[in-house]
Amino acid sequence: MSFIWPEMLFLLTWVPLFAMLLVRMQRRRRELAARYGSLGLAPQAAHRAPGARRQIPPALFLIGLTLLGVALARPQAVVSLPRIEGSVILAFDVSGSMAADDLKPTRMEAAKAAAQDFVRRQPPSVQIGVVAFSDSGFAVQAPTNEQEAILAAINRLGPERGTSLASGILVSLNAIAVDAEPDSRLYSDLTPTPAPTPTPVPRGTYMPAVILLLSDGENNESPDPLAAAQSAADRGVRIYTIGIGSAEGITLHVNGFTVHTQLNEAMLQQIAQLTDGAYYSAANEQDLHTIYDNLTPQLVIKPEKMEVTSLLAGASLLVLLMGGALSLLWFGRAP
Repeated sequence: MSFIWPEMLFLLTWVPLFAMLLVRMQRRRRELAARYGSLGLAPQAAHRAPGARRQIPPALFLIGLTLLGVALARPQAVVSLPRIEGSVILAFDVSGSMAADDLKPTRMEAAKAAAQDFVRRQPPSVQIGVVAFSDSGFAVQAPTNEQEAILAAINRLGPERGTSLASGILVSLNAIAVDAEPDSRLYSDLTPTPAPTPTPVPRGTYMPAVILLLSDGENNESPDPLAAAQSAADRGVRIYTIGIGSAEGITLHVNGFTVHTQLNEAMLQQIAQLTDGAYYSAANEQDLHTIYDNLTPQLVIKPEKMEVTSLLAGASLLVLLMGGALSLLWFGRAP
């Protein structure tokens, strides 16, 4: 246990003084009872044994003062709290083709709008992280339930270079692992490689985490995106793909080059199918909130440091009231 105001523990030094005062008061009462009893003024008091219960109210009074002194120091304790939670990693394609305007105003802006709508629909128990990928991948926002931080991370995204779908998937898996094991590395500006191959989980076993991959599906960088998707399936992580763009495509003029880019739905559907996920079209962004219905949340026990001042303060008041009530009931006076 730790304390926010440890200086207040100095007040506990007054408890022994109160104990001495109570002992002195009780001794004084016995002396008076014996004196008046010898004079015949209080014959019953002279022959009454103190009894064990005469010590109970003062003891409760001292215990209550001790608890109150500890409460004033604002104690903190590590408490294991159960909670239902799940994680979603938003993996954004930020390749140059996402600047195409076959979705208005651009593919990139359409992807961001769909993701922001999804984020606003989620309950606080869902942790959301943001990953961006072009020819490599990197984590933009570690999984959190702070919506403002997530939306700010999405707003910072913009089109860059080539496309490596595998990089987005592998960095997303790394972000999920970091959420489960905070000591792992989160950021990498290199093309990620899978960690040691895990033992595949039984089919139908899923982690309380999914990847939401927003892309036009055009892959022009290694490694193989289907191999990365299989790696996700082996970990029990489902991938939901969001198609950004049109099947007809559009011609872009970039740095003196003319490039025709179009939505590769077949690739995105294969990735989703491999992981038992689903494919969606960005044109139907109102359906994206159904992804949470397919998320498998689990009950986890996580240790968290929390202030327990109110518990100790309440316990001290209860003990003090008990001591006072017993003293009034038995002896007709306060301790």
